Amino acid sequence: MKHVTHIKDLGPAGVEAILAQAAAWKQTPPGRHLEGSILGMVFFNPSLRTRTSFEAVMLRGGGNAIILDVGSGVWKLEHREGAVMNLDRAEHLKEAAPVLSRFVDMLGVRTFSQGGGDEEDEVDPIINAFRKWATVPVVSMESAREHPCQGLADMLTLRETFGTTKKLPVTLTWAPHIKPLPKAVPNSFLLSAAAAGCEVRVAHPPGFELHPAVRAEAEAYAKATGGSITYTHDQDEALAGSRAVYAKSWGPTAAAAFSPNDVTALLASYSGWMPTLRTMASAAKDAAFLHCLPVRRNVEVADEVLDHSSSRVVDEAGNRFHVQRALLHWMRSQSR
Repeated sequence: MKHVTHIKDLGPAGVEAILAQAAAWKQTPPGRHLEGSILGMVFFNPSLRTRTSFEAVMLRGGGNAIILDVGSGVWKLEHREGAVMNLDRAEHLKEAAPVLSRFVDMLGVRTFSQGGGDEEDEVDPIINAFRKWATVPVVSMESAREHPCQGLADMLTLRETFGTTKKLPVTLTWAPHIKPLPKAVPNSFLLSAAAAGCEVRVAHPPGFELHPAVRAEAEAYAKATGGSITYTHDQDEALAGSRAVYAKSWGPTAAAAFSPNDVTALLASYSGWMPTLRTMASAAKDAAFLHCLPVRRNVEVADEVLDHSSSRVVDEAGNRFHVQRALLHWMRSQSR
C-alpha cells in the first residue's frame, strides 16, 4: 500500500516519474485508466481547485469520487488518541478511516493547520492519523505541513514554460496578507523545486522562517539533484536573474505566541513585499509569475502582476488535474 501525503513519499525519483507521466498524458490522454476505482474525498476545509480537479480525474479516468465534508453531513471527526470525546466530535478516526476503507479504493484528505504552531504542523496529526488507520492508499489534498499536489503542478508548469527545472533559478517570496496563513504551500514549493533540481532562492522578512526540518529535507533533495537553496531577507536580491517568481503568504514563525491583533499588525508592516511589476522587473526578462490561488488581489499580489502575460496562475491551476491523474494511477499501481 502506497500513501502519498508528503513529498518524501515520492523523493526526487518519484517526482520525476509523476512529472514525466503527467506531461505525456497531457499530450495523449490515457482513457479510462481508473476504471472501477472509487476515491473517497474527506474535506475538513473548503476547496475549489482541489475538489474539482480530483473529481474530474476520477470521472474522466472511468472511476468515481465520493465527497465527504466533515461537520456538514458527516460527523465531526476526532484524531487524538486517548481523547475524552465529550465535545462536538462524535466519531474517531480509529473507526472512521478503516470503515471508509471498506467502501473505497483510495482516500484523499484535506486538512489545514489547526493553528497550534509550527511544531504541531510538523507532526501533521490529522493526515498521519489517516495514514495510520486507513487500510487503503491515502493521498494528501493539502495538510498542515504540505500540499504535494500543488508542488507537483508548480514543477510541471515550470517545465512547460522553460523546458527544464534543472539549475533553473526560481524565487519563493513571502507576500503580505490580512491574516497569518499556514506554511503548507511554501513548504511544498521549496521541497518540490529542490527535488526537481532548481536553484531556489527563498525571500521573507525576519521572523518568517520555514521549519528547520523542512529546510533540512529540501537541502537533502537539492544535494541529490544538483540544485541549491539560499535564504535572504532582501526580496530584490532573491529576484535578481530569477526565471520564476512564486509568491505566497505565510504566518510568522512564532504566530501562536502573538495575539491576532499583533499578527495582523505585523503582516501589515510588510505591505511593501506585495509583488508588483516593479518587483518583477528585478527578475529575468522572461520570468514567469506563479501563485497557488486563491489570491487576494492588491493585498497579496497586485492586479498588474496577476493580469500580466507573464502570469501562469491559471495554467498552474489547470496542471493540478494532470499531475493528480498521474499520481493516482501511480498510487493504484504501486498498491496492487
